[in-house]
Amino acid sequence: MSANYNNSAWFYDRLSKLIYGKALIRAQVFLLDGIPANSSVLIVGGGTGWILEEIAKVHRSGLKITYVEVAANMIALSLKRNPGNNEVAFINEAVENVNLTSDYDVVITPFLFDNFTEENLQKIFTHIHHSLKPGGLWLNTDFHMTGKWWQKVLLKSMLSFFRIICRIEASKLPDIEKCFSGYGYQIIRQKTFYGQFILSTVYKNLRK
Repeated sequence: MSANYNNSAWFYDRLSKLIYGKALIRAQVFLLDGIPANSSVLIVGGGTGWILEEIAKVHRSGLKITYVEVAANMIALSLKRNPGNNEVAFINEAVENVNLTSDYDVVITPFLFDNFTEENLQKIFTHIHHSLKPGGLWLNTDFHMTGKWWQKVLLKSMLSFFRIICRIEASKLPDIEKCFSGYGYQIIRQKTFYGQFILSTVYKNLRK
């Protein structure tokens, strides 16, 4: 059963700010100037949709955005956002069930992969990977363990909470970076946030 953040849509942004301040937002915004003009963009797991307004600050128009989000309540909030003059197609479905095209210039996955077990991560990663053009950019933000005790405590608490509320399947953080290296992605830019607990990376797809 796929994780579904319907139950948390009304408090998700407020909870994240309470715990992380603006770190989650800064970590995602850091990536957005890597989006080329007039790109075709796939966003998977965009949540409440505030990222659409941040993208519009970088590119007011010219983007074709496919916005995939499994939670209907998150989609409802996202529809109220102002994406500028960019074209946005909303898809309310789990990404693994979406028949994606293979011509996206950019893929954005904000805090998506921490929801999955190692096995399902590989399947979903592969599915998304095949949608990205050779030479395309993958902008990923997620949690990142560096061995600090408080990271372990915070991650365990967070996963336990969302496993109960939103039925996420993960009980630990899967090896996200291994997926990118396994498919030969090149790191273009990278930065950590919140005591190195959050990692934002711009990857380039070197597949020909």
